[in-house]
Amino acid sequence: MEKNLTSGSVFKNIVYFSLPFLLSYFLQTLYGMADLFIVGMFNGVDSITAVSVGSQVMHMLTVMIVGLAMGSTVTIGKAIGAKRSEQAFFVVGNTVTLFMVLSVIVTILLLIFIKPVVSLMSVPTEAVQGTVIYLTICFIGIPFITAYNIISSIFRGLGDSKTPMYFILIACVANIILDCLFIGKFHLGAAGAALGTTLSQAVSVIAALLVIYKRNTGLKLSKENFILKWGIIRQVLKIGIPVAIQDGFIQVAFIVITVIANRRGLNDAAAVGIVEKIIGVVFLVPSTMLSTVSALSAQNIGAGKHERAALTLRYAIFMSIGFGFVVSVLAQFIAEPIVGMFTDEIKVISMGSQYLHGYIWDCMFAGIHFCFSGYFCAYSMSGISFLHNLLSIVFVRIPGAYLASKYFVDTLFPMGLSAPAGSLLSVIICIIAFVLMKNVGGKSEAVKDTA
Repeated sequence: MEKNLTSGSVFKNIVYFSLPFLLSYFLQTLYGMADLFIVGMFNGVDSITAVSVGSQVMHMLTVMIVGLAMGSTVTIGKAIGAKRSEQAFFVVGNTVTLFMVLSVIVTILLLIFIKPVVSLMSVPTEAVQGTVIYLTICFIGIPFITAYNIISSIFRGLGDSKTPMYFILIACVANIILDCLFIGKFHLGAAGAALGTTLSQAVSVIAALLVIYKRNTGLKLSKENFILKWGIIRQVLKIGIPVAIQDGFIQVAFIVITVIANRRGLNDAAAVGIVEKIIGVVFLVPSTMLSTVSALSAQNIGAGKHERAALTLRYAIFMSIGFGFVVSVLAQFIAEPIVGMFTDEIKVISMGSQYLHGYIWDCMFAGIHFCFSGYFCAYSMSGISFLHNLLSIVFVRIPGAYLASKYFVDTLFPMGLSAPAGSLLSVIICIIAFVLMKNVGGKSEAVKDTA
């Protein structure tokens, strides 16, 4: 199962690793949209709202779990690159123990505080009951969501990005089938959507465990590997916690900007909501580059090939800039037809295209700092990623969106520009941090820390 990413063409390794990753992200996006689409076919606005709000909460939790799991991916990758298989086995075992204990604790806490969570989301009265039911069932399934993500993080740390793609494909197909059954045939509404989501995750985890058991994965785990060791846990959490907090904070920022848009009126709120969905799809590529750079660089760092890790970063940045530039220029000409796929309201299409014209440039700038973030994570410096995202959100994105909304009431274009402006600040901070790393020898210290 292990794949050596420390030799051969850097460009080919990036493509080989990133394509399955990109498809996995796409399937996860499709997976998330299936609930909303199917419940909309058979139920009213209250169930749609319940699933929409509930899925937003679950998405926030999921991205934080994924962020935390990146600590395991990087730590395993370094051990594999350094050809320390025994250390890799301990990281795998400790990851399983740590995450499953945390998932149980988080599940219990969320179930206890489920009503305050729903209240915090300002759910319309008609949809409160459905949202509570949806989240209750999904919260119970958090151990399955956690299990899937830690299994995927382990495979990716070992250099295998294809196998996790198959797991999410299984979950996606199972979710669609179960949604049609529970929502369409049994008319369970939001509860049916939650059951479909939870059970499909369970099916995916079972499939993953069967693959690990049946296939010669190279994992030779003993009982000792599952006993928590502070040194290993510290390495995993040192990388994972800043990424998890950063991802959670980014989701909060999206919610704040949505609130700002909502206060401008129904048309502007609908326009911003539609563009956010479009941006979510386009950003699959930058997100893939972040994870690809972190996984590939980690193995090369573990093998002591620092120049190769830097070359991985360079290639990924060039690819991200190229993709972002092409998409951004293209969007200037086809923004209205794209927004028009989601609505036939002329005013919404007009405002949405304005917002997209500005926002889409974030794909290029965010792609750059995403690549840097993956590189910093590989060097156990994920705190830099947290810092530049925090500064970007607090000093540019949110205040920029607020001021643009206040002073440009007839157009959403300036408000859309607040996102790439924030990413530009992140890029500047990342470049400064990268130069300082090379000048003060930060890399060697990071390697010593993980030895």
